[in-house]
Amino acid sequence: MLMLRGYVNSEILADHRVRPPGATGDVPQDILAGGPVIDTRDGRIGTVRVPDRRLVLTFDDGPNPEWTPKVLDVLKKHDAHAVFFVTGTMASQHPELVARMVAEGHEIGVHTFNHPDLSYQSPARIDWELSQTQTALAGAAGIRTSLFRPPYSSFADAMDDNSWPVTRHIGRRGYLTVLNNTDSEDWKRPGVDEIVRRATPQHGAGAIVLMHDSGGDRSQTVAALDRMLPALEREGYAFQNLSEALDGPSAHTEVSGAELWKGKAWVWLVQASESVTTVLVSGLVVIGALVIGRFALMLLLSALHVRRVRRRGGRWGEQPVTEPVTVLVPAYNEAKCIENTVRSLMESEHPVEVVVIDDGSSDDTAGIVEAMDLPNVRVVRQVNAGKPAALNRGIANASHDIIVMMDGDTVFEAATVRELVQPFADPGVGAVAGNAKVGNRDSLIGAWQHIEYVMGFNLDRRMYDVLRCMPTIPGAVGAFRRTALERVGGMSEDTLAEDTDITMAIHRDGWQVVYAENARAWTEAPESVQQLWSQRYRWSYGTMQAIWKHRGAILDRGSSGRFGRVGLPLVSLFMVLAPLLAPLFDVFLVYGLVFGPTGATVGAWLGVLAVQAVCAAYAFRLDKESMRYLISLPLQQILYRQLMYVVLLQSWITALTGGRLRWQKLRRTGVVDAAPVAGSGAREATA
Repeated sequence: MLMLRGYVNSEILADHRVRPPGATGDVPQDILAGGPVIDTRDGRIGTVRVPDRRLVLTFDDGPNPEWTPKVLDVLKKHDAHAVFFVTGTMASQHPELVARMVAEGHEIGVHTFNHPDLSYQSPARIDWELSQTQTALAGAAGIRTSLFRPPYSSFADAMDDNSWPVTRHIGRRGYLTVLNNTDSEDWKRPGVDEIVRRATPQHGAGAIVLMHDSGGDRSQTVAALDRMLPALEREGYAFQNLSEALDGPSAHTEVSGAELWKGKAWVWLVQASESVTTVLVSGLVVIGALVIGRFALMLLLSALHVRRVRRRGGRWGEQPVTEPVTVLVPAYNEAKCIENTVRSLMESEHPVEVVVIDDGSSDDTAGIVEAMDLPNVRVVRQVNAGKPAALNRGIANASHDIIVMMDGDTVFEAATVRELVQPFADPGVGAVAGNAKVGNRDSLIGAWQHIEYVMGFNLDRRMYDVLRCMPTIPGAVGAFRRTALERVGGMSEDTLAEDTDITMAIHRDGWQVVYAENARAWTEAPESVQQLWSQRYRWSYGTMQAIWKHRGAILDRGSSGRFGRVGLPLVSLFMVLAPLLAPLFDVFLVYGLVFGPTGATVGAWLGVLAVQAVCAAYAFRLDKESMRYLISLPLQQILYRQLMYVVLLQSWITALTGGRLRWQKLRRTGVVDAAPVAGSGAREATA
């Protein structure tokens, strides 16, 4: 649709070259000295003049939605007929004006489709310009025409060796070539008086007058026409179309059958392309506003969050939280990772009880943990029932009132648990989100996810913390007050995003959910496109399920209503709706590079990328991460975002068709073996 609109608006395949005047040696003298109507049909070479006291007004380059109706109104007012030499592009866009011209007795002539200088074009291109314009006329008014005026034409004596072969070719196609012998030069806008003077024939001679109803401001043309017609009528002039002036048959032929329906289909497609393009441009404006607005909001609120948290020095109450906590590790076939996970917990600076819930693993996950024989580490076995069921089993077996949850492929830093539970000094806090990090970031796909985690997730969480509407506690690192979990019924199996579901449920129960930036956890991100697709498909679909499940919060009161009227709209906009429109940036980028203003297009895209780079750099600075990974940011925007778009589109299709998506287990490699030493900055993962 974009390409069709570009073609109709002369952005594609347009040729704006104009050939300077050339030699006239090959042009017959009868043509150079003849009348403005040239007939080269059926091998003839002849010209015709308009009889005295007859004036053929001709208007080029239309129809224009602003000026053509005004010209038609003046002609109708003075009972005058004219010839409109329309371009196919304008006739396709404004078919109703072509239909009005025909209905009011005017004749239509072909002025090519894209208005090129035909002396530069091949015979095939010339035929295409003619046939495509005739298709537009068929769709607009149900006619064909035998009148033609070449673009950039003038009087007959201006015919040269370059334009004469075109005229011969046009005649062989059955057209009369209609030039002019009186040029109003209204395109120069010399003033109404001057236009009238130049358009008025001398001594009662007949004339074909060149005027324009498109191509710029035609107010002077309309005013001159309204003044000139009554004056010439008093001198005995008749204002006729060309066939009437020459006492010949009409230049119009009605079309029917396949040709008519082809024309109607063409006009309909052009109208549809205009509508679709308008929608796409509107969508581009919306997504641009959303992206810039989101970035501005993230930067502002993240800065506020940092000032608030760091000014407090990590203290949430009078006394730090020192009581032991239970760490739940749900595990299904995590034999390659589970030992690293458990050992990282044993190095914790905070007293922990570790409960590993083996969810029916077919490998030796449970046996590996039991063989480690570590203090305060228990294994609970169950038949495979899914992650929510495993976590609920762990909650039932937990000994302490604060419960930390993590994934079986994740490792904690020594300070992670301590940092994660400090917010519980505030009795209003029901849950805490930690800072999930990508451990295997040295591949390209890992680096892209690393950027996404630092910028898209953690910067978001700072913003949501300030707004008090945190939508998701990451499954890799989160903590909950047991009371909060029990009051909302524990982990639900209603959605595939149990972490988002439980977070929203806790909000609706009146608890505060906060973000602990120093509670870092290192997780293994998918290392193949297929694995990444599976993970994000589940996340996207699960988030949609959670939003729909908790949609009632919009009408709630108190903190639940605040979450419903602030958090749910933000999540819906930024995580579900906005990504669907994001590819518009790339669609218009490609279109602009190929067909549009390349410099402006590249500048606009680089501007958006610069805004993203600033936000990413700020997020990396807050998280004390190495900036070197941002080198891959442009490629991430070109490739990675498209993958996420298709994943989200598939999630939408699944949701709208009522499909069901099962849990999908990712293959782990155990590449993340240990958390980095404190203060080491960005971590280099080792096998």
